[in-house]
Amino acid sequence: MIIITGGAGFIGSNLLAALEEKTDEDLVICDRLGSDDKWRNISKRNLRDIIKPENLIDYMNLHKDQISVVFHMGAIASSTEKDADKVIEQNFTYSRKLWRWCGENGVRFIYASSASTYGDGTQGFDDTENIEALSKLHPLNPYGWSKHLFDKRTVSLSSGPHEGKEPVPPQWVGLKFFNVYGPNEYHKGDQMSVLCKLYPQVLAGAAARLFKSHNPEYEDGGQLRDFIWIDDCVDVLMWFYENKDKSGLYNLGSGKARSFKDLAVATFAAASLEPKITYIDMPQELRGKYQYFTEASIQKLRDAGYNKEFTSLEDGVKAYVKGYLSQTDSYK
Repeated sequence: MIIITGGAGFIGSNLLAALEEKTDEDLVICDRLGSDDKWRNISKRNLRDIIKPENLIDYMNLHKDQISVVFHMGAIASSTEKDADKVIEQNFTYSRKLWRWCGENGVRFIYASSASTYGDGTQGFDDTENIEALSKLHPLNPYGWSKHLFDKRTVSLSSGPHEGKEPVPPQWVGLKFFNVYGPNEYHKGDQMSVLCKLYPQVLAGAAARLFKSHNPEYEDGGQLRDFIWIDDCVDVLMWFYENKDKSGLYNLGSGKARSFKDLAVATFAAASLEPKITYIDMPQELRGKYQYFTEASIQKLRDAGYNKEFTSLEDGVKAYVKGYLSQTDSYK
């Protein structure tokens, strides 16, 4: 049995589709479906059970001899959430409970961290497990801080000053996802990828609206992000699933920063339209918390043995637009 928390969410549901295709294990998701169309993300899957987060530990205790791995993709993923108590409860305290359970029961644990742990990027984007270096990172919001706090705890328990004080899962992997885009993100509202927001504007014949730059080192639309296609992320997750001897904290990005202007131009090209771009002021509340550059260092992932090439921005955008966004059924 495989447990996927956040299994009806964006990354979780794409992982779920791959697991259904490539494994024979029973699949159980832990999530809240709510009253919107989030259920559509899992409507094509064969599932053993759907469990609410507050019932998960009891469920796992009932089936502890059957569980092989927990993929912990669930979290409050909003970078604009201001309730720090709520964010810490879900993203740190609950994650700690799952970590301890997996350690005590010998179950593998693969979880989602985030590139937001790097803050403004002035300390670089090196996926180190050095506690001193990790402590120099300063996330810009409660979401990034909660992920960073859990990263530091897992590293500390595995090889830091707290090593040996608590059982560690036989395999543990933390993946710092960069800017992921792809199908099944439609329920995320304002947290959807820029591409998912841009496409309806492009299709309607309007100009793509991008933020002006408020940093003299970057032109309007020249802000840089490491955009990564969801299928690449899922492939890395599956690689760790298949390689049980690999543990640690890893970046998960393409390794190549591209501009928002590049993304917009690629979207118009995928829709067979000439690019039209207009620039708007960035909201005042974002200006002091805005990352102008992110780019994953992926050498550590390469050194671990993952050697597949990542999808280019142009090819990923084309796959998303042609295969999903332009289709009547846009779900995987």
